[in-house]
Amino acid sequence: MARKSAEKGFVTGEQGKLPSPRLKKVYRETVVAKLKEQFGFSSLMQVPTLQKVVVNMGTGTDEKELESALRDMAVITGQRPVTTIARKSVAQFKLREGQKIGCMVTLRGDRMWHFLDKVCTVALPRIRDFQGLNPKSFDGRGNYSFGLKEQLVFPEIDYDSFDKLRGMDITVCTTAKNDEEARALLKALGLPLREK
Repeated sequence: MARKSAEKGFVTGEQGKLPSPRLKKVYRETVVAKLKEQFGFSSLMQVPTLQKVVVNMGTGTDEKELESALRDMAVITGQRPVTTIARKSVAQFKLREGQKIGCMVTLRGDRMWHFLDKVCTVALPRIRDFQGLNPKSFDGRGNYSFGLKEQLVFPEIDYDSFDKLRGMDITVCTTAKNDEEARALLKALGLPLREK
């Protein structure tokens, strides 16, 4: 029987734990050995791994839109999002410093592995005419960012209840020291990166 933890904002299984992530098992059993051999690492601790996944959704200044974005993101990630606040005022966007303009979630541990597995195996294949992710979206420090144009690619979002298409930015932070190591890690984990 599943129970909802009010203070954490997520649903857990019978013992209060999420099942062990499939992608984490794949990482430990095959990816670590492959990367160690590919880059000539002498220690297992040198092999890059995932650090965190940050999901961000901008909504603008509309309160109702922010509420539905918070609800959608909580359903998609299984964790309660925090609201993001404008750092400075911009007159052209009718934006004042301190206004709520979006929401974000930082996923770590098993939730991060579950979410990335869901993105790779369920969400991305549901995008129409999907050709793969841009291989140039690395930041030079081993982190990768990509965007989704709609939240409907996640099966948790009910098609009848959503009010508006809303995109999101997903950033995968790794412990890799450079983009080459990060690219090899994410490809081995199943992220569909296009060939250059």
